[in-house]
Amino acid sequence: MDRNPSPPSSDAEDEQAAGDSIGNTVYSKHWLFSTLTKLIEVISPEKSDFNSNREELQTELDEEMENDICKMWDMSMDEDVALFLQEFNAPDIFMGVFAKSKCPRLIEICVGILGNMACFQDICMSISKDDNLGQMLLQHLCDSDSPTLLETSRLLLTCLSQAEVANIWVERIRENPSVYDCVCFIMSSSTNVELLVKVGEVVDKLFDLDEELMLNWIKNGSCRSVGQSTDDSPEERPDFKIVPCVLEAAKQVRSDNPEGLDVYMHILQLLTTVDEGIQAIVQSPDGGKETWTLLYGLVCHELCQPDDPPIIIQEQKSVLASILSVLSAMFASQIQQEYVKRRKNMPLIGSLIRILQNMEDCGKRSFDNSKKSQPEETEKLGTVEEDFHLKILKDICCELLSNMLQELPKENILEGLNQGHLNEQKCSCAFQNLLPLYFTSVESFLETLREADQTLADSLEKRFPSLRLQT
Repeated sequence: MDRNPSPPSSDAEDEQAAGDSIGNTVYSKHWLFSTLTKLIEVISPEKSDFNSNREELQTELDEEMENDICKMWDMSMDEDVALFLQEFNAPDIFMGVFAKSKCPRLIEICVGILGNMACFQDICMSISKDDNLGQMLLQHLCDSDSPTLLETSRLLLTCLSQAEVANIWVERIRENPSVYDCVCFIMSSSTNVELLVKVGEVVDKLFDLDEELMLNWIKNGSCRSVGQSTDDSPEERPDFKIVPCVLEAAKQVRSDNPEGLDVYMHILQLLTTVDEGIQAIVQSPDGGKETWTLLYGLVCHELCQPDDPPIIIQEQKSVLASILSVLSAMFASQIQQEYVKRRKNMPLIGSLIRILQNMEDCGKRSFDNSKKSQPEETEKLGTVEEDFHLKILKDICCELLSNMLQELPKENILEGLNQGHLNEQKCSCAFQNLLPLYFTSVESFLETLREADQTLADSLEKRFPSLRLQT
């Protein structure tokens, strides 16, 4: 989509009449009112032109009209302009556009203007309480036009992010089952990364706001019509499941948009906060293998790699926490699955230890920098306060690592030692982080390690006397 033209302003030589400026801006009331009037005329053509021009008027915009309403779109980011549009019933005019126009570009712009207006609390409240407008906007989630879908998603996210109206939209979406199919269809079939990220943000926000809605979507597998603007009949609609759709979207965004990957990993994490969500993942036809394989690949081959600087952990802490949380939930529930037990999972253990090593390195550097810059304050506090998100990541990482180490058979440990996933330094790092909370897991691992490498086990016992005292 081309960049929108710059907004017009009141020219001092041409606009001498007092009071023409909108609020404290330099934008012209007269120009904006004229543009709204022209917009009404676009969707209400003269009777003489009705038969010959109706289809053309509804499917295409002439260049001048498009430029004018694009200017209005840009102007609507200003609160004074947004209030002016509200005063002159612009949302009602846009409803007329949604009801009568078949021009995708016009609909996109009108939804975009509403999205800008919704950034302001009072206007957002007014838009949200208009049930007819709300229903029309939700219908546009079924649109076949990607730019319109993007603007609709932005508008929904804006409203869901405002506490005063979020529940209105949650309830409205809960009462519109077709929204589920529309969203799943986008996630499972779109290749538009920007759209996928925005739709993902909407789903993430919905699940975070309302567990009941999330449970309904987890359980939802019935086939429904996804509304208008599609060529498929309801019978041709696939039987959507939320987990495969989220996975498909994550695959699309993983390379091009790290923020988008973070969003979809957090959606998976939210799903695992309820038993039904975990079961939806692990009781899929492949037993959860596709989910495990995707997350395994991200941790072992893409995130926090050996050649990355340790500070990378700061950038990736959020997405890593989500991924490891899902893997931990899957490991606990699918311990007997072959893909969980297989030897190829040794690289995952190595990656978990590397994450802990990077966090230790970042912690030491943070302490040293703080000691140099604020020696008195550091001495007073004793330690530098640990980053809250890093602490969450560490806790999740340790839980998964302890569970995996406890289940390792001798042959897997030997393979890990041969491939470099395990050595004295890495085991020491693991023990340092796991003890004393996960003493039982460490003790179990050490007993098996002694069968594989007695020398290494003895050395680790010397470095961690608490283990030797218990044996």
